[in-house]
Amino acid sequence: MDGTLAAIYVGLALLDMGVNDCPAGCLAPSDPPARAWVQGGAVEFQGDRIGEEIHIGYDFGTARGPFQPTFGLSVTDAGASWAGIGVKSRYEIGGGWFAEGSLMPGYYDAGDGPDLGGTLQFRSALGVGYDFGRGGSLSVHYDHRSNADIESTNPGLETIAVRYSVTFD
Repeated sequence: MDGTLAAIYVGLALLDMGVNDCPAGCLAPSDPPARAWVQGGAVEFQGDRIGEEIHIGYDFGTARGPFQPTFGLSVTDAGASWAGIGVKSRYEIGGGWFAEGSLMPGYYDAGDGPDLGGTLQFRSALGVGYDFGRGGSLSVHYDHRSNADIESTNPGLETIAVRYSVTFD
């Protein structure tokens, strides 16, 4: 996977901003609920499953247009770690269902995991989930990490995960 996931997220977020936010100000401030989340999933490298990952994060209770600041930390069973900060967008589909995407540049330490060609890695994700009410939701996410070809080597790393999040009002 190359930067396709990041391009899809940015394209959908800008489309959403144009349709839903621009009539009142494209990057007008808003106060979505803050969320903490934890996810666990399978890590894939070069098409092979190489291990498991735990990823935790926090979505801040502020946004500009569809862009909500977020940060995340992850570690794999091979000792690879990643920490980043970026933006996330959430789209209510209806009936409790939602879709969300994010783009976060961050620091990667390979540990005993794969060499991704550098320490700066961009993590883009798309997911779909269901809000259970009372602030809890469950979702499935697919994400991709790579250095966006700023280094000579750019193999990329993917994660398929299940995420549980809780809101803070």
